[in-house]
Amino acid sequence: MSDKLKPLPSWLERGTVDLFPAADAHDLNQSLSARLDDSLDKNCPLRIKLGIDPTSSSIHLGHSILFRKLRAFQDAGHTAVLIIGDFTARIGDPTGKSTTRVQLSPEEVDANSQTYLSQLGLGQSPDRALLDFTTPGRLEIRKNSEWLNGLDLAKLIDLLANATVGQMLAKEDFSNRYEARTPISLHEFLYPFLQGYDSVAVRADVELGGTDQKFNIAMGRDLQRYFKQRPQFGLLLPILIGLDGNQKMSKSLGNTVGINEDPISMYSKLEKVSDELVTSYLTLLTDIDESELSDDPRDRQKAMALAVTASRHGHDSAKAAQLNAAALVGGSKIHDADVPEVSISEVDFPVKAFYLLSRIGICQSSSEARRQIKGGAVRLDGQKLTDPNMEFSESSLLLGKVFQLGKKTFRRMTS
Repeated sequence: MSDKLKPLPSWLERGTVDLFPAADAHDLNQSLSARLDDSLDKNCPLRIKLGIDPTSSSIHLGHSILFRKLRAFQDAGHTAVLIIGDFTARIGDPTGKSTTRVQLSPEEVDANSQTYLSQLGLGQSPDRALLDFTTPGRLEIRKNSEWLNGLDLAKLIDLLANATVGQMLAKEDFSNRYEARTPISLHEFLYPFLQGYDSVAVRADVELGGTDQKFNIAMGRDLQRYFKQRPQFGLLLPILIGLDGNQKMSKSLGNTVGINEDPISMYSKLEKVSDELVTSYLTLLTDIDESELSDDPRDRQKAMALAVTASRHGHDSAKAAQLNAAALVGGSKIHDADVPEVSISEVDFPVKAFYLLSRIGICQSSSEARRQIKGGAVRLDGQKLTDPNMEFSESSLLLGKVFQLGKKTFRRMTS
């Protein structure tokens, strides 16, 4: 019998940048293909773990990469185990952080958790949702406070005995902070152990994570072995580069596309993604076969933007967004375009332009609005605004008109 590793199914291999371990082709603890075949033979679905710490209230396309892979496992008949890290969110994952994270209250974590689930598709049809919430046996939603709230000191000492201080300081984030003499709180060392213990609690077969999560996932394998369980596989996916083309997609950097953004905003942002990133966006955010696409970079941008928008809003809405975006950017038929509306009924008139833009949410703050107007990025019905202090005396002068910020954000004023 050949010892050559059996290739992974195409749906599993797509976008995967690391799978560990990957050795003996016939060992269920060393070959994911072998474990997949065994689960099929025994009609026993694998348990696929993905943990999320609800430290914010919104999900963007960068987050969706992992959920898309989790959904692919669901569609192949396996059980997605979605762990809401309501306990670990109070610590905050130190991965990728140069300082200690602010600890959240239980109330903040609970509120964010509900928002996350709604965005992932709770109460929605599976054909549009990121995850399948309706097919029996395809999804377990667990909170890790179930097992971590009751973790006594004796068991915690058992967990901590599975690693050394040297191993913890070898973790890149801790190492960098230690070298820079940036404080590391002791409770941060607990995070990898607690996340690893999640794998023990749910008996995970596979854990999904970004490339920055390898240390934490490997800790889960170590703890499963310690508790005499079959160790999980780690399947890692890349970090999505944001709209700026340089740094990972992050709300704090303002380079994101939210998964629930309106169709025209989503499409308009995506069709401006740089040529260098289009291939990764196609691979990680769509199921498109690139060999069937044109070699023309602009056509590939549009195909990617259309496919991603359609996955969230349906093909008809995505196609309409494509047509409307072209009309708006070209300055034609701006009054006929179907763009998101925003009410100005709560705005006190007269009002200055910079304050209005921040008040209705086109800009995040008055200072940003001033900067955008001075930089020539704001238009009203196609006409560029240049004076942040331009005053609108009454709401009727704006009703039905469209504010445009750059080439990606459009809002029609309504009462």
